[in-house]
Amino acid sequence: MIEINATILAQILNFLILVVILRAVAYKPVARLLQQRSNKIKNDLDKAEADRKAAEQTLEQYKVQLADAHKKAQAIVDKANQTARQEHDAAVEETRKEIERMKISAQAEIESERNRAFEEMKSQIVTLSLAAAGKVVSKNIDTKENDKLVNDFISKLNKDMFVDLKK
Repeated sequence: MIEINATILAQILNFLILVVILRAVAYKPVARLLQQRSNKIKNDLDKAEADRKAAEQTLEQYKVQLADAHKKAQAIVDKANQTARQEHDAAVEETRKEIERMKISAQAEIESERNRAFEEMKSQIVTLSLAAAGKVVSKNIDTKENDKLVNDFISKLNKDMFVDLKK
């Protein structure tokens, strides 16, 4: 059996004193350090989680802003395309109007040239007619009959020329 003597009692007493001293000196500070370390880690994890959530919110905001920027850019491109189409259509319309003005001007010039040519031709025909009439008159004695013939010829010639020029 175990024999209890003063040495064992002294060793038990020394052990208990050592436990109390170690508990006061070492265990409480180590336990306190471990608790502080645990609290710091927990706070860091909480902060990291909060930062992650904030980063996700910021990312979502940036995505929304980017989508909005894309919409605005597309609207600007669409507006530029529409403006370009309108300017193109206006330029085409202005060109059409200019062509129409040129066509009308050319037609007026053609009509003017036709009238001038007609008047010139009429003048030449009258001259030729008078020359022919002069020859006829010189051969015939009846001047009235010759004048009537010349006037009829000129009238008929004028009517025929107007009909041909109108075509």
